[in-house]
Amino acid sequence: MPGGEFRMGDAFGEGYPEDGEGPVPTVRVEPFRIDATAVTNARFADFVRASGHVTDAERYGSSFVFHLLLHPRAREAVFGAVAAVPWWLGVEGAHWSAPEGPGSDLEDRADHPVVHVSHHDALAYCAWAGARLPTEAEWEYAARGGPAGCRYPWGDGFAPAGQERTNTWQGDFPRVSTRPGRTGTVPVDSYEPNGFGLYNTSGNVWEWCADAFTAPFGTSAETSATDPGERVIHGGSYLCHASYCDRYWVAARSRNTPDSCTGHGGFRCAWDVGEG
Repeated sequence: MPGGEFRMGDAFGEGYPEDGEGPVPTVRVEPFRIDATAVTNARFADFVRASGHVTDAERYGSSFVFHLLLHPRAREAVFGAVAAVPWWLGVEGAHWSAPEGPGSDLEDRADHPVVHVSHHDALAYCAWAGARLPTEAEWEYAARGGPAGCRYPWGDGFAPAGQERTNTWQGDFPRVSTRPGRTGTVPVDSYEPNGFGLYNTSGNVWEWCADAFTAPFGTSAETSATDPGERVIHGGSYLCHASYCDRYWVAARSRNTPDSCTGHGGFRCAWDVGEG
């Protein structure tokens, strides 16, 4: 990424007030490098084999799976649902290589984004890869792909000329998907890349950033190594929908605790110029 100044945040006033997506300052980022895609299952498997890393979901013995994706053999492993969002099921044995719970695997999904990874897991992978997580400002700058002030990486219209541009929910959320077999993740290089060559910066999976969550947003990751609070996530996921969580525009942001693991959360790596 060449770096430079850009207008960061929600210029349309469409964001959730609690997410702190405004005001819209002019922010400068220095040149940096960033992955064109989210980290894949194949890349994460290489990391686990080489390092012996045990993810937080594996250590805790469970993670959260969207109810329509639950593997049939995992029904007995469900120990509860999240009260406020009952479509998220707590499932014993769900983790990065069994993303829908016991009985599931990664067959034919080597090129899908790894999920059920916490902020801690993402940092461990980055350390192994000689990388880091992008700051929030870097992530949004790269996600925009060059155009200033647009809602999406490709412009202001969600589906220009009726063309699907991102992996988000289609159907009656959260009960019925009109995309059988494609309710979850898709390969990381699906759809057209943005103007910087990045794929899926809207939809597919939420992506961890380095920054501790503040509202309104900050532009530094300085507290990320020591602050135990929530971390910023960006990009939305395959579960985002206008009727519930339409956080798939480039300025949209949310938060999660650094030990949280879900079936729709991943990450991509960044590097300072000259590294990686």
